[in-house]
Amino acid sequence: MGSGIPKQFIEVDGKPIIIHTLEVFEEHPMIDAIYVACKEEYIEKLRKMVRRFIITKVADIIPGGETGQDSIYNGLKAAFDREGGENTVLIHDGVRPCVTPETIEENISTAREKGSAVTCTRFFETPIMSRDGDVIEEAPDRDNFYTAQAPQTFKLAEVIKMHEKVRGTKEKYQGIIDTCTLMKKGGREVYMVEGNRGNIKVTTPEDLYVFRAMLEYRENQQALGLSQSDILEKLQK
Repeated sequence: MGSGIPKQFIEVDGKPIIIHTLEVFEEHPMIDAIYVACKEEYIEKLRKMVRRFIITKVADIIPGGETGQDSIYNGLKAAFDREGGENTVLIHDGVRPCVTPETIEENISTAREKGSAVTCTRFFETPIMSRDGDVIEEAPDRDNFYTAQAPQTFKLAEVIKMHEKVRGTKEKYQGIIDTCTLMKKGGREVYMVEGNRGNIKVTTPEDLYVFRAMLEYRENQQALGLSQSDILEKLQK
């Protein structure tokens, strides 16, 4: 992002992005506890933010690892040790603050029924295949393509088991970019939940502008009588 600090801590509308994200889960009645993996040098800073913004469901803040998957494993392990493996766990990005309550509920309900749930949206661009990054080799039919988002939801014991299986190999997390690919490479069935394109991951300055625009609409939510999903749908048009 070029801000000099981790993007999770960039303030938007008076709050760090991570707090905007945590508040969605804090306010959801189906969420019991939250575990956050964080860069070790920022843990105390985040603890102070959690207290300041009264995020009461944060059970622990855990040091992250060398890679994103290491950080996820650290968070899952902390949850497993304290909560037990029978629970359903949602794995989410700290910089994906526009997730809707409806998406969270659908993830939990689907994972309880089928054992897994990954938030996905239809692919709206033209997918292409190119091995050398120069010549287009193939342009597959986009009707069969989706984009995986977050949350991604699984039984805690199963996802911990898959992480530990992979961590015991020489390749470890090579080629694994998220929990969906981790579980698929392990031969597990993974089910889809329909998401929305407004559930952006704030990664670039352009994403930051979009998020600010979403917040402006959200501030008028009550006056307009719209749900957050309605607002996101309008922004996409």
